[in-house]
Amino acid sequence: MLKKMNPDDFDKVFAIMQKSFPSDEYRDYQGQKQLLKETVYTVYVFEEDDIIKAFISVHRLNDFAFIEHFAVNPVYRNLGIGSAMLSELKNMLDCQLCLEVELPETDIAVRRIGFYKRNGFYLNNYPYIQPSFSPDKNPVPLLIMTTGDPLDEEGFQRIKKTLYKDVYHTDI
Repeated sequence: MLKKMNPDDFDKVFAIMQKSFPSDEYRDYQGQKQLLKETVYTVYVFEEDDIIKAFISVHRLNDFAFIEHFAVNPVYRNLGIGSAMLSELKNMLDCQLCLEVELPETDIAVRRIGFYKRNGFYLNNYPYIQPSFSPDKNPVPLLIMTTGDPLDEEGFQRIKKTLYKDVYHTDI
C-alpha cells in the first residue's frame, strides 16, 4: 500500500500539504523539494488508480523516526486510509515513531490527537515549540506524540534536541 514517492509526483504531494497544513508548519516549495536529497528523509504515498490520495514524510533519525507531515487529501478522508498507512509504517520501520500535533485548543486538534491515540501514539505533555522553517514563518507551539511508552523528561529532551538539530538545523 505505501510506496516511496516518485520525485515526479512532488507537485501533487506538495498540493496536498498546502491544503492540509497552516503555512507556518511546512517549508516553501523549494525547501520541501530540497529535503528529497537527504538520505534520512523519505516521502511515502498511498496511490490508487494513479491518484495520490495521501502521503507521509519521515526522517529516519538515530533511534526513532520523525513523521514530519502526514496528510490525506480532503476528498479521501474518513475512509480508513490514514490508520492503514500508520499501521503499515509502524511495521516497515520497526522503531519508535514521533510526530508533532497542535495544542488541543480546537475541535479539529482534539480530534487529530484522538486519531493518533487510537493508532497507538501517546501524547507527551511537555512544552515544545516547532522552530520556524524560515525567517518569514513563525515558530509554532505544539506537542510531541510518540509510539511506545510515555516519554519521561529525559526522553522528551533527547527527542527534542535531535529534532532541533537534525530536522530544523537549530540549537534553540
